[in-house]
Amino acid sequence: MSYSANSNRYQLMEYRRCGNSGLKLPAISLGLWHNFGEPDPLENCRDMLRTAFDNGITHFDIANNYGPPPGAAETTFGKIYSADFKSHRDELIISTKAGWKMWDGPYGDFGSRKYLISSLDQSLKRTGLEYVDIFYHHRPDPETRLEETMMALDQVVRQGKALYAGISGYKPAEAESAFSILKQLGTPCLIHQPKYSMLNRWVENGLLDVLEKENVGCISFSTLAQGLLTDKYIKGIPADSRAGRQLDNGAISKDIITPELVNIVQQLHDLAAQRNQTLAQMAIAWILKDKRITSVILGASKPAQITDSLKAIDNYQFSKEELDRIDSILSRAPRLQ
Repeated sequence: MSYSANSNRYQLMEYRRCGNSGLKLPAISLGLWHNFGEPDPLENCRDMLRTAFDNGITHFDIANNYGPPPGAAETTFGKIYSADFKSHRDELIISTKAGWKMWDGPYGDFGSRKYLISSLDQSLKRTGLEYVDIFYHHRPDPETRLEETMMALDQVVRQGKALYAGISGYKPAEAESAFSILKQLGTPCLIHQPKYSMLNRWVENGLLDVLEKENVGCISFSTLAQGLLTDKYIKGIPADSRAGRQLDNGAISKDIITPELVNIVQQLHDLAAQRNQTLAQMAIAWILKDKRITSVILGASKPAQITDSLKAIDNYQFSKEELDRIDSILSRAPRLQ
């Protein structure tokens, strides 16, 4: 059945300006990290993308190595894009990344100019796109000069293969250096994508301040801590969960889900209920309360998870008492990496 997008989709979403650029992103974006690989049913992937767009999510976030296997998420997206979204290309922000291992040999990992440009060329072929809107360097490379990596980002923007440059996983000092080089090259950094959640708050130790000072957007990933900040693990580990499946692609381990952590999650769940929210909704709202956050990347395995999480934008205001209570609960929580 051909796809006809919801005509009211833009009334359902809040859009936030990305730093001081001309670009706005939806407050919630859809990430294709774990559930768009070869084992995942194509129809479910299609339903998730349609559900997202029908609710005003205009940003789809991918990376070269998302799958499994690496590259599969881009291929899956390309099939659905060609059938359903090609006529909406100018309404979409599509991002991809390179920086983690993608292929064997010395040119398929980290941050060399050779790797980044080759990887983006491959990503464009897999997705069937003429360009991506945002191309990220996925992580710092300790063995490649930062100037070389940033020159590669500048080059792909100038070639029209990407409209904007971004970075991910860079610590505050590293990010400042990257921003300075890109400014000198004439391609300012649009956005930084860090891992940020109630259980992983490292960005509060300087990075958010740097992004605010430099007028760079911030889009968080793993905001639900790969499902830990939902009701999923309160009563055990479901077999079809990321921890249950034990995926070898960065998914959480069963060992993390201790009785102590479950108790923390239960307390957060109870507070969310007092706010008339699910825990997932409160966890997303807690990130969105900070105006320095441009968008939150949502990972989902079914359309219903998307529609449920979207309700977070209905209330991301917190009282001082609620914030103090959250900080008290989290003070006893393990810090995830």
